[in-house]
Amino acid sequence: MDRRTFLAATAAASLAQGAIKKPIGLELYSVRKEFAKDMVATIKAVGKMGYDGVELYGPYAEWTPDQAKEAKKLITDSGMKCFSAHTGAKYFTPEHLDRVIELNVILESRFMIMSSAGKVEGLDGWKGVAAKLNTASEKLAKLNKGTGFHNHALEFRPIDGTKPIEVLAKETSKDVVLQLDVGTCIEAGTDPIDWIKANPGRIKSLHMKDWKRGLEKPHDGYRVLLGEGAADWKAIVNACIKTGGVEHLLVEQEGSQYSELETVEKCLANFKKIMA
Repeated sequence: MDRRTFLAATAAASLAQGAIKKPIGLELYSVRKEFAKDMVATIKAVGKMGYDGVELYGPYAEWTPDQAKEAKKLITDSGMKCFSAHTGAKYFTPEHLDRVIELNVILESRFMIMSSAGKVEGLDGWKGVAAKLNTASEKLAKLNKGTGFHNHALEFRPIDGTKPIEVLAKETSKDVVLQLDVGTCIEAGTDPIDWIKANPGRIKSLHMKDWKRGLEKPHDGYRVLLGEGAADWKAIVNACIKTGGVEHLLVEQEGSQYSELETVEKCLANFKKIMA
């Protein structure tokens, strides 16, 4: 590559990244089979694709501190950061919370996100989930870290006229992140931009998962690549930047016709084209 070609390529890459304006990470659940087989090779491959960081998922919460240190070094050596960690609801209980917070400190994770609330009974049950998030938020705030909740379609479906996600938004501290999973929000019939505007400053983390209407089974809608479904990504990301307070963007994929690694590489490429 001659100097002129190199400079042109560098300028194009800078322009694309500038258009996006926020770091882009990968929710490692998207490559869970590869991760389970070979964590080292998987994280290195994700870094080579051009992702800026990762979000860890479920299994990390059972790591020892030494395992967390090894993972942190691997992520750093692969040119990335650990933006956040998806964490099961059981780890937000008194017997687990401090230990898992310690892992997040080692990993230098910005947010410890509740990945799912598990089985919850009624709106009062959701108030109980909010209380757990508030407790975690108080502890993490002292460490300059935060917590949050990752929605599924369930939380956008009303119970007695009120959506569980609305209960969580109302009953939690404003410091608790409402990590927006775009695809499930759309599937449940809610406009993600309306939700972002209704919760300014609280969408600090965005799960960029697409969804396509009209397929034989509703869940099949998640097997489309980012940019091939119903989401208006440019408008959603701009709303998150302008109003939501987003700190990082996370690609998440539940599977496609391609291999896991090929899928997330294609999603990243599609997103950069959309935002350029």
